[in-house]
Amino acid sequence: MITVSIVGASGYGGGELLRLLLFHPHVKIQQVTSESLAGKLVGRAHPNLRKITGLKFSSMADLKPCDVLCLCLPHGAAMERCGELLGLGERILDLSADFRLRNPADYPIWYGHDHPHPEWLGRFVYGLAELNREEIRTARHIACTGCLAAASILSLAPLLRAGAVDPSRIFIEGKIGSSAGGNKADQSSHHPERSGAVRSFKPTGHRHTAEMLQELDFGTRPEIHFSGTAIELVRGILITAHTFVTGGQTEKDIWGIYRKAYDKEPFIRIIKEQQGIYRYPEPKTLAGTNYCDIGFERDPHTDRLVVMGALDNLVKGAAGQAVQNLNIMFGWDERTGLEFPGLHP
Repeated sequence: MITVSIVGASGYGGGELLRLLLFHPHVKIQQVTSESLAGKLVGRAHPNLRKITGLKFSSMADLKPCDVLCLCLPHGAAMERCGELLGLGERILDLSADFRLRNPADYPIWYGHDHPHPEWLGRFVYGLAELNREEIRTARHIACTGCLAAASILSLAPLLRAGAVDPSRIFIEGKIGSSAGGNKADQSSHHPERSGAVRSFKPTGHRHTAEMLQELDFGTRPEIHFSGTAIELVRGILITAHTFVTGGQTEKDIWGIYRKAYDKEPFIRIIKEQQGIYRYPEPKTLAGTNYCDIGFERDPHTDRLVVMGALDNLVKGAAGQAVQNLNIMFGWDERTGLEFPGLHP
């Protein structure tokens, strides 16, 4: 058994991580923190965990050393306090964006400010198991990915690595549910404003683009044009990427590329059916799961290849990804604690 503490456990990502780890056979939850709910039962923030656990929130000031410290803080909080927080865990899993980018010069471009501790960036491994599994095995510090970045990178990495699509022409639209905005209410999350909405909230300049540019560089830096759209969905992401094949690859060729890359991956499924309403990836069937479903279709009239990727932004896009990384770091089966298959309907 290892001891795990979760900092910022009253938010959606922290609550989802707690839900998963409470049923992990090798984990004992030591502490969960919330500055606003210190002393209260975790069921106050996460009603789904009532009678599941008697844990109470504590303050960060009361944190004790543990085997693994999971940081579920808003962007900017961990980087400001890294000297204090990172010494409390033998291993660190950070679910924010504070240590995802290797180049400190990227932070003012994409986040509007310098990184206060750029010396820490080189210590973190980008925590996408399907790309960086070997580095994760021996890492002590993991930066979990952005949810939209995870869906986009997983969907496109095999094609770009194989040189099958033009890296200079990649156009992605990401549709995302409301839980990605966190549990702090504002006008955009107010029900009369959100209900029925299909709102373009970041047509250019989305921060997760930086991760895509970093992780999809397989010798040629890609040009990625990303747009974000908020839709009436609580959980889930669907990215639709428009790419262009470089050598006349057929659908059979594309199938072969994905099979070679992901045939043995426990949480990647290639979805491309001939009949039915679930012929392509659908976020609805992925709620609560750690799967990323990927589909594609080759335009018969042009060189365009449309790639679709779907996942649960709170699980494979955040907490489930963290648990998968934890399993890899300790040499456990990657599926441990992540076996939930989803619900239908």
